[in-house]
Amino acid sequence: MERLPARVLEPADTRRLLTHAAGYRQPLRNAVIILLSFKAGLRACEIAGLTWQMVLKTNGGIADHIRISRHIAKYGSGRHIPMHSDLKKAVTEYHLSLGRPQEGPVILSERGGHMIARSIVNWFHDAYAALGLHGCSSHSGRRTFITQSARIISKTGGSLRDVQELAGHRSLTTTERYIEGDRDAQRKLISLL
Repeated sequence: MERLPARVLEPADTRRLLTHAAGYRQPLRNAVIILLSFKAGLRACEIAGLTWQMVLKTNGGIADHIRISRHIAKYGSGRHIPMHSDLKKAVTEYHLSLGRPQEGPVILSERGGHMIARSIVNWFHDAYAALGLHGCSSHSGRRTFITQSARIISKTGGSLRDVQELAGHRSLTTTERYIEGDRDAQRKLISLL
């Protein structure tokens, strides 16, 4: 049986997820996990492997971009991702709540250690199940990020190659598989023919 790709979420679903996650222990950490997925397109292994050195400036403040190092990225595809304002705000608040650490993991487990990728996957699974969001997985945020980026990239003067680089994909074909079509846009296109 073929496995379906992770569901792409609507903005209202993302807001529901953030509201839901705020009601549990470590609400600031939870928001950062969600936003790293939906606003930076990070994989579970990248979220788990992210360290403060990858998000801080040399003066200790939160940087304007995330530096995904090769050792945490799939296939060693390190990259720089501009930090979305919502993500930067959440990371800043979380960083302050932890006493401004300069090193170590960004995402901490319940016991204060490094959270592993499998725990990130399970965390998303439990949150989606609690909200009744079927067809979602830890990859839904990444797929939503890539789809939304592909839909608006032409407005910025960029191309799918830029989305490919942000996603850390070696091949544009891989990026294209993540992009969900827009039925409304297709209907509008056909009506203009």
